Amino acid sequence: MPTGPTSAMSVLAALLDRSVEQIADAAADVRRFDRETIRTVADVWDNNLFPLVWAASTSDTDQRERRATAALEWMAGFGERRRGWMTEQAAMAGYDIEPLLPPAAPYIPGRDSLGHVMAPQYRLTRQNVDGLVPDYDLATASVRHFQVERGGTHLTAFLELVADRAFRIEESESAPPALVNVWLDGVTDAAFDSSDTRGVTLDAGPTGITVSLGAGGRLRAATGEYRLDDRSWHLSSAGRRADAVVPPRSGRPDRRQPPAPHPGTDAYAAAALLHWAMLELRSVRYAHRADHVPVLGLCEAFSRAGHAIMEAGSRRGSRRRESAFRAVIRTWAERGGPELSDWFAGFLNKRAGRPDLVEMPRAADRTRTSRTDGVLLPGPPAQAVLVMAAWTAAHTRYGSERPATARLQLALPPGRGEGSSARWRLRTVSCANPDAFHLDTAAFQGPGRLVQVGEPRAACSLDLHQGALSIAASDGWNADPSVSSPVPA
Repeated sequence: MPTGPTSAMSVLAALLDRSVEQIADAAADVRRFDRETIRTVADVWDNNLFPLVWAASTSDTDQRERRATAALEWMAGFGERRRGWMTEQAAMAGYDIEPLLPPAAPYIPGRDSLGHVMAPQYRLTRQNVDGLVPDYDLATASVRHFQVERGGTHLTAFLELVADRAFRIEESESAPPALVNVWLDGVTDAAFDSSDTRGVTLDAGPTGITVSLGAGGRLRAATGEYRLDDRSWHLSSAGRRADAVVPPRSGRPDRRQPPAPHPGTDAYAAAALLHWAMLELRSVRYAHRADHVPVLGLCEAFSRAGHAIMEAGSRRGSRRRESAFRAVIRTWAERGGPELSDWFAGFLNKRAGRPDLVEMPRAADRTRTSRTDGVLLPGPPAQAVLVMAAWTAAHTRYGSERPATARLQLALPPGRGEGSSARWRLRTVSCANPDAFHLDTAAFQGPGRLVQVGEPRAACSLDLHQGALSIAASDGWNADPSVSSPVPA
């Protein structure tokens, strides 16, 4: 446990180390895969990694602290949730971050490029729901997207609702429809059928939130939020009230990102390599990518990266610092092992301009299994754990027709010959124009028999937990649901 005055550089490095640990925990067991945590935490470092390396790359203690403090202030300025995450993770590492940060600024809704006030994200409370109803007709709204997903030990849900506006707009009749996006956390009950999607009721009370969908669909959750995706929101009654108090759009940004000048060729390569790894981890936000990202392998490779960067950057003299960063990169590559050897060598060669830092593996030493090839399971009906189920209605977006789709994320047991100690693997499959989609909360109760009727690439229906999840697809699935990806998440 750290003692004495809190060092801004130590906190900054600890936040990176905690991020890698948090991501690894979220993927440790894909039966409880927490895709949102991985995405959110990796996203923190999109524009904060280079400032971190810049802050660390000096042996002048005072200068390092000034740089690190500026980086922390910038990082915390992305809103209440980001600051709360920083405070929580720093505390878990043994640091009190608050003395290093200025007072939190009050939230002020923004304006778009036309100067129109933008809708904020609201908590689902009775008062906020009452404020939504006069502007949007939920009684005739329809479900465009329905999704329930495992997030660690609890369930989350996301809804995209198409709602008629109850106010007049100035745009032409071709204006995009108004969308009400709803996020729910702590879901305790879910029921949905794709044949019953019109008519929505939101009820937010002291005991939780209930969303009624159609005649028989429902979601119950502990907490939730919603946001209007409507470019005409500024014309609604709520938008006009906000427009009266939100300051005009400023011509200059209120905040300036800390400078991150080139810290040296190898220090830059280290920063770029880690930044690319965070982008790779963040790509699990796209469900079809989640089972192709080697989350645990990347976390193993970059374990304690913040500490390593801080140590390398503190060396006196640019030559010693560069030598230390070269050693850090080689350590990361060694930890990545054969599975990530191509990834490291390819990035350093093509993107960082340092093909000499890590030797390109010989063809005979490379991982023999393709990431796109599956691992056959013992045979149908396979056992599976439902991680995520989503349905999207046919719709038009940005002028393009989008077909109806169903998508599943399943945790599948080890394949043949892998042994009882092998990890379960994540599998994402989807189908276009499903004939039927039915989901009940019981589908998430744990391992169950995944029953397939028909051929996966032709007419095929899936059933899990005796009808709690059932999907029929006349055109088949994009991949065999009973085959697992060889890359554990």
